[in-house]
Amino acid sequence: MPVPALPDLAALHQTRELLLSRGLAVLTAWALGSIVGGGYGLARAPRRSAAFYFQAMTVGWGLVNAALAFGGIYALQPVAPAGLRLADLFGAQLRNENLFALNAGLDAAYVMTGFYLRARAEAPDAAYPARLRGYGRALWVQGGFLLVFDAAMWALLHGQGRAWLALAGAR
Repeated sequence: MPVPALPDLAALHQTRELLLSRGLAVLTAWALGSIVGGGYGLARAPRRSAAFYFQAMTVGWGLVNAALAFGGIYALQPVAPAGLRLADLFGAQLRNENLFALNAGLDAAYVMTGFYLRARAEAPDAAYPARLRGYGRALWVQGGFLLVFDAAMWALLHGQGRAWLALAGAR
């Protein structure tokens, strides 16, 4: 019986890093768009209006997303480390999948918090209803995008990891 060929671990590592780098490019673009678009809208929105608070929160989310994206870009390893083992490759893949799955859960919580804030704004005794409406809408937009982004990254990484399972039998 012929012995199956061993997988090229460096190529698998680079494939995963390429996928992550493309995802981080999308996140960076979203962050920069949030900062620029939110800043533009913030400068033109009437103070203490729902639009003002929406734009302010959008800029804040943009800054946080930019920091996360740049941190992720800094952590990328385009060249496979020396002595890379299949177990190392699978461990890193699983950590990435779990990170995006956890983030998707947090994103769903952001969206639900947005619904709560919007409902709270409509209560007769609500303090600062414009702020609640603006922040609630920002949580919908930012949380909704991040939910789609994190779920898509998880799905892409998970599919990639499942394809690698066949290679594990070669070791």
